[in-house]
Amino acid sequence: MNVLIVDDEPLARERLSRLVGELDGYRSLEPAASNGEEALDLIDEMHPDIVLLDICMPGLDGLQVAARLCERDTSPAVVFCTAGDEFALEAFQESAVGYVVKPVRKENLQEALKNAERPNRMQLAALTRPTAIAGNGPRTHISARTRKGIELIPLDKVLYFIADHKYVTLRHEGGEVLLDEPLKALEDEFGDRFFRIHRNALVVRDRIERLQRTPLGHFQLYLRGLEEGLTVSRRHVPGVRKLMQNL
Repeated sequence: MNVLIVDDEPLARERLSRLVGELDGYRSLEPAASNGEEALDLIDEMHPDIVLLDICMPGLDGLQVAARLCERDTSPAVVFCTAGDEFALEAFQESAVGYVVKPVRKENLQEALKNAERPNRMQLAALTRPTAIAGNGPRTHISARTRKGIELIPLDKVLYFIADHKYVTLRHEGGEVLLDEPLKALEDEFGDRFFRIHRNALVVRDRIERLQRTPLGHFQLYLRGLEEGLTVSRRHVPGVRKLMQNL
């Protein structure tokens, strides 16, 4: 079977090409692709059976390439390459797509190539937009695409969501990521766990610690585990006070 390697790092391409060449029944196509656009062109030109696709690339990344392939009537099978961070691994495992972890081991590559299947639209959706980890029912994690690949943030680690133009910042115990879904959709889904304190902000209910008025008359809400205060709009102050009485 012919394998097209797609990776923006020359050393990674060389190593993968060598490993593929050592496996019976597989041949690494030349040239390999160094970015997503080049990958799509080479796929059209060489018609590989399998694409060994790096996730994190500048420009068109691996997930976007795979999404383009899913729009076609026929396309090669895809095996994703990912760094070994726990969030990415859980995303791939739960989404049932083929993947190998860098640095790639020969035996793992052989198994992934043997089991390679084209990722379908549902599998890609599970990686590129938030979904329930179990596939049904409420989400327990929220997925975000970052420079590390796919991160899955446990919902019970989230502190707040703040909307800013077209993106929403998700702040969690370990840092923050950007989401591309509307704040209103998050409120509709997680309204039992989060509370709106501003037209652009939702905070986790059970982390609310105190409401404090500043010398200038503004209101700041403080959450357990977060040093900085969050602005509460005047129209939401009565609701916050009522909520705090019942916590």
